[in-house]
Amino acid sequence: MQLTVGEHSVRHIRRIVRSLLDEWQLQELTFAVELGVSELVTNVVRHVPDRRCTLLVARQTAGVRAEVTDGFAGRPLLEPDADRDAEGGRGLALLDAVVDKWGVSPGAGGGKTVWFECGFQDASASAG
Repeated sequence: MQLTVGEHSVRHIRRIVRSLLDEWQLQELTFAVELGVSELVTNVVRHVPDRRCTLLVARQTAGVRAEVTDGFAGRPLLEPDADRDAEGGRGLALLDAVVDKWGVSPGAGGGKTVWFECGFQDASASAG
């Protein structure tokens, strides 16, 4: 999806993500994927001047990959020691805590893509 996001966009995007995960029967990933997409889109709202981005949520063999691409060259920073009372600065630490892996790749035209992947456990594999 190509979007121009605003303050209320995150709520709507979470609903879309939840719907996709329901359709794919991957409800066990709902918390992590919703949180991850929310944090990445919120970063666009707060830090990308034109607030334009592309969101990709793709089903993979081992789970879900999400990508948010924007045209802003500024790279997000993981701030593990963010002040607990601060309004921001903890988003990537939250992302890091709930997804299997994430990263930042250079985008076309000087922008970037921030991505993450979430896998799921086979219930029969963990039963033993």
